[in-house]
Amino acid sequence: MSDLTLERTFSADPETVYAFVTEEAKLLQWWGPEGMTVPEYSLDLTRPGSWSSVMVNAEGERYKVTGEVVAVDPPRSVELTWAWHDENDVRGHESRVRFEVAPDGQGGTRFRLIHTGLSDDEAAAGHTEGWTSALRKLERIAN
Repeated sequence: MSDLTLERTFSADPETVYAFVTEEAKLLQWWGPEGMTVPEYSLDLTRPGSWSSVMVNAEGERYKVTGEVVAVDPPRSVELTWAWHDENDVRGHESRVRFEVAPDGQGGTRFRLIHTGLSDDEAAAGHTEGWTSALRKLERIAN
């Protein structure tokens, strides 16, 4: 199993950043790597329950991911399960994603994305690339 942790600092206050990582309309502004669209989704991460999204790249390839929101602690953190589906819509290996939001002591926010239980180092590298790209979008709207 492999894990990854990404940290960012935002000028926005913690409540604003937390809204961007939990409320569907705000989450959709940065969900998925750059260049991807999200035409199908159910992304309310404000409460425990199922979530899903389908990301589509420029070539029209579809990537479906689903899970359950398992813990919500506003405005500090949200944790969810995460699993990609294959071309036959069979759900694969399940991992966990945790978003942590905290004051940075200067009026802004310290944000951590922790993705644990990835199947191997290759999966961790791919997710690091994807999350880093998505976080660039979040940086543009939350700074």
